[in-house]
Amino acid sequence: MPTVLFRLRSAARRVRRAVLRRRRLLAALCALVAVWAGLRATAAPAEPLVTVTVAAHDLGAGTVLAPGDLTTVGFAPGSVPAGHIRDPVGRQLAGPVRRGEPITDTALVGASLVRDRPDLVALPVRLPDTAMAELLRVGDEVDLVSADPQGGPAATVARDALVLALPPPPSDAAADGLPGRMVVLGVHQIEVTAVSSATVTRFLTVAWSR
Repeated sequence: MPTVLFRLRSAARRVRRAVLRRRRLLAALCALVAVWAGLRATAAPAEPLVTVTVAAHDLGAGTVLAPGDLTTVGFAPGSVPAGHIRDPVGRQLAGPVRRGEPITDTALVGASLVRDRPDLVALPVRLPDTAMAELLRVGDEVDLVSADPQGGPAATVARDALVLALPPPPSDAAADGLPGRMVVLGVHQIEVTAVSSATVTRFLTVAWSR
């Protein structure tokens, strides 16, 4: 029994000497732990993520959005893109959208396409020549020229019209009996009446203005 007590006391002395030799290191570690715990206790809780609707896969221009085309991801507050549309199902894309890209108002066919051009209004125009329409690209600026099918003089009905969207022909285009190709143009308000009238009474063609 005395031998056991002696060994225990000897081990205790060795532990005490080891602690004393490392007391500065242990004090520094304790201080670091105390600082870390204090920071954790006072840190503001993380803000909840904002749910944003994005493309579930690559989508082509003219796609009418269905639920399977969309998914949601979490965005940090402050990083949500301007003009985000929470429920765009049934809306038509003005241009292609990559997988994971947020769906915003400027990605959809509508008045928002001219949000940055208050001098223009978005106007769907049916061009009678499909091949001519396929030469256009989004961002082109063109003049719309109205020609009389009976041989009368031609007239420019819109200048510097901005090509906003080129929706593809519907799958049943042959069945609806309508010729040509629908495009979305940004035109000046004072030109809307002339352009709309020319689409039903005259032959429209385009000339690149710049």
